[in-house]
Amino acid sequence: MRSSRIALSAAVLGVLALPLVSATAATAAQASVPSTMSATRACDRPGPWVIGTQAVVIRSKASAKSTRLGILYRGHRFTVHKTSGNWHYITDTTTDVTGWVSGTYVYRDVRMCLD
Repeated sequence: MRSSRIALSAAVLGVLALPLVSATAATAAQASVPSTMSATRACDRPGPWVIGTQAVVIRSKASAKSTRLGILYRGHRFTVHKTSGNWHYITDTTTDVTGWVSGTYVYRDVRMCLD
């Protein structure tokens, strides 16, 4: 039993070490970027607007005490027109309600470049 564990461990370590042993040294050649290529990558641009909770109240003014006009649910599509402080003026394209929502619950999705 003990010899089979040792053999299995050796085989697993061999498989894991194979990419390290067979890897060649990386060369640091400077890649030239064509001038037609955009300087901004997709991961550098802000992501789409998302709702960070199940539902957000759409209000008539950028204040938590203002009149409620409707509710923006997570599955609804919406357009952000402008931002004032931590409030966004939106149009819920699913219900055609326009008003203000708190930026605490509606925000841009974060993207990350991994290079």
